Amino acid sequence: MQLDALNEFAFEDSDQQPHVYDHNGAVVIELRGEIDLLAYQRMAPLIDPITGGTAPTVVIDLTRTTFFDCSGIAILSRAHRRTTARGAHFSVVCTHRLTLRILRLTGLTPTLLPVPTLAKALAEE
Repeated sequence: MQLDALNEFAFEDSDQQPHVYDHNGAVVIELRGEIDLLAYQRMAPLIDPITGGTAPTVVIDLTRTTFFDCSGIAILSRAHRRTTARGAHFSVVCTHRLTLRILRLTGLTPTLLPVPTLAKALAEE
């Protein structure tokens, strides 16, 4: 699926529309706004073709998220599992302290290894 086509998924609030783009061969999925059950249901059809695709690196950027619950954990876990199962590199960019706390409390920090910037995520390929 083309990245342009993926960016056309309809979201009621365009501020929450994920932004998907190529960065030197890596696919970056910038999630925005609230990441809850409704967002999960809308994002799975967007994220699955990317994480199951051929990109050597997939980065999920959470720097523009405002809320993150267990549905966000499900998105990250699913994306990580699908990406690494095909031997690709997966990274998460996150600086929000409450989201980092959720990752720590769920025990996912050692698995997902969140980094503070996109540059750091891309450098760890």
